[in-house]
Amino acid sequence: MINSLSGRLLILTTIFVMIAEILIFVPSIARFREDYMLDRLERAQIASLTLLADDMIDAELEAELLRNAEVFNVVLRRDEVRQLVLSSPMPQVITSTVDLRNNSALLLIGDAMRRLISPQNEVIRVIGAPVRDAGLLIEVTMETAPMRAAMIDYGLRILVLSAVISVITALLLFVALRVFLVKPIKGVVGHMQRYAAAPEDARRIIQPSAGVTELREAEEALKSLQTELTSALRQKERLAQLGSAVSKISHDLRNILTSAQLFTDRIEMSEDPVVTRLAPKLVGSITRAVHLCESTLAFGKAEEPGPTLTQMLLADVVDDVLYAERLAAADADVTLSSDIPDGLRIRADPEQMHRVLGNLVRNARQSIMATGRAGEITVEATQTDAAWLIRLRDTGPGLAAKAQEHLFSAFQGSVRKGGSGLGLTISAELVRGHGGDIKLVHTDDKGTEFLITLPKGDGAI
Repeated sequence: MINSLSGRLLILTTIFVMIAEILIFVPSIARFREDYMLDRLERAQIASLTLLADDMIDAELEAELLRNAEVFNVVLRRDEVRQLVLSSPMPQVITSTVDLRNNSALLLIGDAMRRLISPQNEVIRVIGAPVRDAGLLIEVTMETAPMRAAMIDYGLRILVLSAVISVITALLLFVALRVFLVKPIKGVVGHMQRYAAAPEDARRIIQPSAGVTELREAEEALKSLQTELTSALRQKERLAQLGSAVSKISHDLRNILTSAQLFTDRIEMSEDPVVTRLAPKLVGSITRAVHLCESTLAFGKAEEPGPTLTQMLLADVVDDVLYAERLAAADADVTLSSDIPDGLRIRADPEQMHRVLGNLVRNARQSIMATGRAGEITVEATQTDAAWLIRLRDTGPGLAAKAQEHLFSAFQGSVRKGGSGLGLTISAELVRGHGGDIKLVHTDDKGTEFLITLPKGDGAI
């Protein structure tokens, strides 16, 4: 209850209403004290009129008049003459004087609070202006105990009334919040929970119905999110099914093409000029098809295995990659070289780094060979305090605009005609698995440069 939104609002509302009532109580009690003393002045003035009407009144009547006015004596100033009209013995000396003619609100409030917390019974002098201009001033002496008792009684009644008002206000607000805010919020939460149980079910998408503007906006935003998520899940499911089918087809097709490769070995030995001329093209086409099938199967796995990080000599892996590519480019004018500092060790998975560098160098070599011109490929490595930097530069024809736009997207970022784009996608995933990053530094008709960054830290914060 206390931790709920409505419960906390109930408590806060009660507190705030009580604070407001206290702010009202302080000036109210000061006003009550002022009215109390003004009332005693008015009673004293009425009592003094009796004496003015009859110069001689007996002592018993005078005492009764003073008791009814609840004062000890009355001084009335008329025509610049100060006259003690009524008097009686005082129990103690006068301790202070209160002038009600020119008191400020703050002074009245301060005097009222001091009187409220002071339990001593004192005799004070009260000065005020007579009602209906019946003189210049009227002055009385009175005890403070009856006034303090009346102030306490008045204050208690105000506090009780304030407490009742605050409780009723808080309860009404509590009920209103439950109906107009908490209940709709719980309804939205319920929709979210039901949707989470079966997000593919479009029937569980929320239908905005709240009357509160803010809640309706939240419901509409949730509906949009759920609709997009449901569509994305359906698309993901279709892609998963499609990927499974493609993987099965690629597996069988790879086996068929592998068998076809065996037959091409025999065809290449044919002495027929036409066969001799067409055989290399056939072999190349079949080889590319086999590579596409293998890449598709690799990409179709649930996930790449995590890297086994070891301290490895980068130069050894780069030399292996360049050696294999030199064999592939034996009939082309492609120069492959490296600039790796002696003894440079990086923390990485040797097999995965071989795949990453192999994909990049192979793409660069195939791009240069496709132009029929000479070209160079260089692998360089440096290090900083925070990371190892591996750069791969080539003098190829550069990447097409479409390839740059979808560079690391599967089946979209191919850097050459007929490619699948899986090589760069897989390479990027492997580098991210090392906590690093691979990016295209620049590309134009004079060449291309890729940068691989592998952090030296362990990723701990």
